[in-house]
Amino acid sequence: MAVDRTPVLKRCRSLGMDPIYLGIDKKSTRQLKRANRKVSEYGLQLREKQKAKFIYGVLEKPFRNYYKKADRMAGQTGENLMIMLETRLDNVVFRMGLARTRKEARQIVDHKHVLVNGKCVNIPSYLVKAGDTVEIKEKCKGSERYKGILEVTAGRLVPEWLDVNQEALSGTVKELPRREAIDVPVNEMLIVELYSK
Repeated sequence: MAVDRTPVLKRCRSLGMDPIYLGIDKKSTRQLKRANRKVSEYGLQLREKQKAKFIYGVLEKPFRNYYKKADRMAGQTGENLMIMLETRLDNVVFRMGLARTRKEARQIVDHKHVLVNGKCVNIPSYLVKAGDTVEIKEKCKGSERYKGILEVTAGRLVPEWLDVNQEALSGTVKELPRREAIDVPVNEMLIVELYSK
């Protein structure tokens, strides 16, 4: 499996975004030494696509497949794409506060700690639907790992489209998120322009 091993803060600096969107509280003190070059239209579109891929931890081929699927769906392609990325199982686990970062959420799902509607799901890209219940397996709930995670994520805001019970390490997807509820700094219209060329 391909893994992006780029240093996170370095990548955030190059994309001009805050690491807090990845669940990381660190700040980089370095300044990006870049001449004030004018970025082309293509450069702006590419940067937006790279931002979305980096935030959600998706590689190029799956990302393109999400775009094709979003294009076939009813409604606006950009909004559909962002909603699909937001409803990935690893992202939902992160949003519920059951993981510090999306990478950790992906690992939790990979290690078969997550149940969706009572069934074990170990596919991070699994798309949850409205009404789905996501919870941590009973035998994993008592581990020190989750106590540590809950201490760190206690102050994190849970989106209104999720209903979470922190003590029980479970939650329900009340509805699919709307674009206004997704707080990632990505202009999805530029991604649509890039792929529709």
